[in-house]
Amino acid sequence: MVLTKADDYPIHQTPEPIAYSGTDRNFYDRYFFNGYGPNGEDFFAVAFGVYPHLNVADAHVAVIRGGVEHCVHASKVLEMERFDLQVGPIRIEVLEPLQRLKVTLAPTDGMAAEFVFDARSAPIEEPRFIHRIGPRTFMDYTRLTQNGRYTGWIEIDGERREMAPGTTGTRDRSWGVRPVGARDEQPHAPAQPFGFFWQWTPLNFENRSVFFHLNADANGHAWNTRAVVLPDGAAQGEGKETEHAEMATTFIEGTRHAASGRLTIPLPNEPPITITFEPQQTFLMRGIGYTHPTWGHGRYQGQPLKVEREAIPVADLDRSSMLNLHIQEISRVTLEQEGRPPETGVGVFEQLVLGPYAPYGFK
Repeated sequence: MVLTKADDYPIHQTPEPIAYSGTDRNFYDRYFFNGYGPNGEDFFAVAFGVYPHLNVADAHVAVIRGGVEHCVHASKVLEMERFDLQVGPIRIEVLEPLQRLKVTLAPTDGMAAEFVFDARSAPIEEPRFIHRIGPRTFMDYTRLTQNGRYTGWIEIDGERREMAPGTTGTRDRSWGVRPVGARDEQPHAPAQPFGFFWQWTPLNFENRSVFFHLNADANGHAWNTRAVVLPDGAAQGEGKETEHAEMATTFIEGTRHAASGRLTIPLPNEPPITITFEPQQTFLMRGIGYTHPTWGHGRYQGQPLKVEREAIPVADLDRSSMLNLHIQEISRVTLEQEGRPPETGVGVFEQLVLGPYAPYGFK
């Protein structure tokens, strides 16, 4: 029996039931959210993933409060039902597609939350991410990204905080193929050096959003990059786009984490935009499953449903630990353009640098 609730909607893109997504075991379908107050405070993030061919779904909610990253992790056997957007206490509701979504964390070991994301504009569609290591497909996925405003509350150990007016953030939806679940034990033949350089900077200013990302190989060759400047209320395709933006990064000595950044975005028929980044606080992406040794995305937890709370101290980080390489720096940002007054905003500077990267001398 492979027919599921989703099969009753006209959304098929292959001749097969929705339960099947081609043949690649690494196919996934994911929601991501983050948010923060107008000064970058009260940071939170959510990840919700469906892995049809692993027959697993998992979800994570993480909140920084009092120098600790408070997390709830949940995983379940999917039973091939991709239309059920709930894993244990964590639920996603699409209230209005591409506009309003709701996240709920039912009370779990002292944590609970309920909040709604309202989009500031239509989402952007990023260039398709296709990357191979030799003949093997490492990534092949599509992602939409969207900034928005939040309303709602988060409770931790009896302290409920309503989200401050002006709470903003980002959500994305991605689907396709990337490494998920258990590691593939079959090595490449012959073995090849691996380098992965990733930067992503969704930013919220008063009346517009700015997006930038860069995926590059070990030699610094960009295999996927784009910057978009998008005014509030813009429809799809109305942003100013370029694949020639450049990020100059200064790293904390002895680490792969940025101390500061300066993004330059060339624009047609007007002066370029420059944006400076001042990181204020570090969020560990393992709090929502990325590179987590136990709660990594798509891993079967050995039972039909498993839920667990975790507390991760974020002060005095060991920035050399593999567990702490993938981060988002909550950053104060300043946008400057000749002939116009500066604009200040808030956003994240996501970073993951693995292996060598020649432009910055990483070995």
